[in-house]
Order: sequence, then C-alpha cells, then structure tokens
Amino acid sequence: MESPHASRHPHDPVPPHDPSRSHDPSRSHDPGRSHDPGRSHDPGRSHDPGRSHEETPASWEGLPSWLLAQTAHHAGRLVAEGFSSVGGRGYHYRLLAALEQYGPASQAALGRRSGIHVSDMVATINELAERELVERAPDPSDRRRNIISPTTAGKRQLRRLEEQLAERQDELLAPLSAEEREQLTGLLSKLLDHHNRLAGARGEPRR
Repeated sequence: MESPHASRHPHDPVPPHDPSRSHDPSRSHDPGRSHDPGRSHDPGRSHDPGRSHEETPASWEGLPSWLLAQTAHHAGRLVAEGFSSVGGRGYHYRLLAALEQYGPASQAALGRRSGIHVSDMVATINELAERELVERAPDPSDRRRNIISPTTAGKRQLRRLEEQLAERQDELLAPLSAEEREQLTGLLSKLLDHHNRLAGARGEPRR
C-alpha cells in the first residue's frame, strides 16, 4: 500500500540538497527514505495496522463451505493432472470403472451408473471408441441400441487411471494420519448423503 506521506516529496518546499533534510534525526520516520538500511529490519514496524490487517485471515476463510470449496479445487486439480499424465480424464475413468463394476451396458444404463449426463456420455464413448478402449455392438434384445463393452486395452487403461487416482489421494491427504483420513471420509460421506437425499426429494438430478 502506498504510504500516505509519499505525495509530500514532489511538492516539499525544502530543496532536496538541503543537508538538514537528509541528516535530521527527527525525520527518521519518513517513509520516503528508502535508503535507510534500518527500515526493513525495524522490529518496531510490526505494529503497522495495514500489515497486520493483511496477515489476519479473512472472516470467511474459516467457514466450512469455503474450506470444502477450496479443498475441492485442489482435489480436482490433482486428479485431473494424474489422469492427464496417462492420457485420460475423469469421464474416461468413471465410464471404464462402471463397465468393470457392472458389466457391458447400454448408453442409458451407463449414464445412470456413472453419473455422466447424456450430453457428455456420447462424446465420452466416442473418445474411448476412437482409441479402441471400448467397443459398441448391437443389443440382441433391441437392435435400435448398442451395448458398450470394455476392450483389453480399455481394461489396461483403467488400471493406469486407478494407479494415478490412488497416488493423488495420498497427495491430497498427505498431512492426515490413516485414522484422520478414515474420519474425514466418513464425515464427508455423511454430509454428501444428506444433501443427495435432499436433492432427490426436490427432484434434482444427482451429479
């Protein structure tokens, strides 16, 4: 923050070469004297109200909503970086993991199981199919729709994504002990279940 005394210098009636200005001990507090070697180390400046104000955390930074949002930002960044390092992204992992857990399925069933919206599901399947990580085949019971299945390459890619996901969980939770991690996961699960139930009661789609 600019010093309130800084504007005095261009209009100071005392000539800049006046020796009384540069050597007057009473002017040692002048913030314009940047050449004073003792200024940057003066312990007496710790009472500066402007500086103490900046060092005090903002009132909202202790709110659970703020802490959750900020931590979620770091979590998303870490996971995205991990997936990207092996040529994947979040939707790829969710779709491949859903196929492994529940087996081959239609596009509609995959959307429900993975939580991927239909508008994103088509693009995700196309991306994985182009890389031969999944394959589409007509549904014997309904030739109008396709059944999506993982390929051998898709299963290998899922293993790589899972390895990255595990590493990023450790990185995210690095300061916590095993017991603290378990407690945090339990509390977050309880909180998320509560709000999912409320959203379901209001008819909101689950994300």
